[in-house]
Amino acid sequence: MQRRECHGISWLEFELLAPFKNLTHGILLRHGGYSTDLFASLNMGFSLQNLLENKNVKLNREKVKKIFAFKNLYDCQLEHADKIVEITHKNKGLRPTCDALSTVLHDTVLMITHADCQATIFYDPVQQAIANVHAGWKGNVQNIYGKTVNFMKHHYGSFPDNLHVCISPSLGPYDAEFIHYRQELPPAFWEFQMSPCYFDLWTIAKNQLMQAGVLEHHIQIAQISNFSHPEDYFSYRREKITGRHGTFVAIKSS
Repeated sequence: MQRRECHGISWLEFELLAPFKNLTHGILLRHGGYSTDLFASLNMGFSLQNLLENKNVKLNREKVKKIFAFKNLYDCQLEHADKIVEITHKNKGLRPTCDALSTVLHDTVLMITHADCQATIFYDPVQQAIANVHAGWKGNVQNIYGKTVNFMKHHYGSFPDNLHVCISPSLGPYDAEFIHYRQELPPAFWEFQMSPCYFDLWTIAKNQLMQAGVLEHHIQIAQISNFSHPEDYFSYRREKITGRHGTFVAIKSS
């Protein structure tokens, strides 16, 4: 991972995507924003429970757009399921309820907000198509990764072995605790138990991607547990009331 900073905002970039100069992407860390207290400081996630904080979120988003020269920033209302929505000219102004966004439109910034869950960028350099996916453990259970691969195959003609997939910092193997895993996780996941009730969601995700046809050397996992690094990362499991990161990706027109 490459760490960069501009005007107080810090973000990470994946080495796997560095060769693609027409692609812009980043994982925003928690620094350089306007939010305070438990949300300090670059909280990118709107909340139905804290309307006052939403004013700061708007300021944070405007700062990000200015720094990266983005004209837009498209996200979605997450539901921890497996629905994928394509952003087109017809629905650009909407904020859909889903857990994955995709597009072939240039200069269209797809953003996923997250804390603990995986935000995952898909890029097909052949068909020039992207997707940005939110995968919590419920998304893993519903195999949102395999469904995203199939979605891109059917909508854009993407071959799985052309896809490049990058997974953000998220709950690590020794922070992902599931006390009731026998009720929550399918038996196929149980072999990824690292210690009693702790599971390696990173390897689960990698296996699901490879089973869908993504090549192993086309997958990069940040391998940073947000739970264990409060100086840079929000974590719902650690703090309960907290902010959200933004992971973004876009195909540039020039």
